[in-house]
Amino acid sequence: MRHRVKGRKLSRTASHRKALMGALATSLLKYKRIKTTVAKAKEARMFVEKLITKAKKNDLHSMRQIMSVISDREVVKELFGEIVPKIGERPGGYTRVVKLGNRVGDAAAMAIIELVDYNDIANKKAEERKERKDLKSQDKAETKQEDLVEEATVVEEKEVKKEKKEKKEKKVKKEKKPKE
Repeated sequence: MRHRVKGRKLSRTASHRKALMGALATSLLKYKRIKTTVAKAKEARMFVEKLITKAKKNDLHSMRQIMSVISDREVVKELFGEIVPKIGERPGGYTRVVKLGNRVGDAAAMAIIELVDYNDIANKKAEERKERKDLKSQDKAETKQEDLVEEATVVEEKEVKKEKKEKKEKKVKKEKKPKE
């Protein structure tokens, strides 16, 4: 029985699990949205929400506790300087887990975990990526069209040269016939 046993083992040792949660928390706070398996996302949600709640105290002790888990100083500065003020008076529920379906390779259930107040930032980044992709596809289409036009021009030039050559040959043949 699992009475009073909280959390998932995720098929890892305790040290590996601790490192995994630290890495997921760092990535989530840095990029505001990450894609992972559902089980890892649910564990990371609990882990990150506790970190953000500690960060809301905004004192030296909480900063040191957070830095013991997150080794990237820039992420810690961003957490205290940008994320905590934006969260403001929210009493909890700083993250959201959105299920995506199964992964193709191993059919693992996938999910996106994101910071709730940063949804617009992640959507803007996604739109920018989509616009860049559209521009690239338009450039490729234009390039293909230009290549086709160039090929057609080259083919037409070859045909024109061939016709001129044939005309010259006909003239040469006509000139040779009367002389005989």
